[in-house]
Amino acid sequence: MIYREEPRNKGRAAREGEGNMIRGVGFDLCEISRMEKQAENARFLNRFFTEVEVAFILSKGKNKAQTMAGIFAAKEALTKALGTGIAFELKDIGVLHTDAGQPYYILTGEAAKLAGDDQFRLSISHDGCMAGAVCIRESGAERRE
Repeated sequence: MIYREEPRNKGRAAREGEGNMIRGVGFDLCEISRMEKQAENARFLNRFFTEVEVAFILSKGKNKAQTMAGIFAAKEALTKALGTGIAFELKDIGVLHTDAGQPYYILTGEAAKLAGDDQFRLSISHDGCMAGAVCIRESGAERRE
């Protein structure tokens, strides 16, 4: 057992005057084959994904099911980090990517209302037949995009 007299986050938080606090963590897995069946289903795409996400997914060609599965897992991971489960439309959660490919969230509607001023960190990964996503919900964090 490791004993620490000082909290781990004291260094950076104390220097920057931030009170970073993790308020929730969400994790989800999605089978890529589940999305392969829906990749050509316009009704499914329009029900769960934003227009920007659909364009991004379709731009991935043969990897579109993998991309869909990662984005879908990211949306469900956020609902778990909020502690609500799917209590609103998943289209209220947008998953976008920086020029470098790092995913991040844009929240609208009920998702934005429930999130308040909290910030969310996102990581998406794919391996074999699965895609997974981790979402960390932070309070009092400086926005990093």
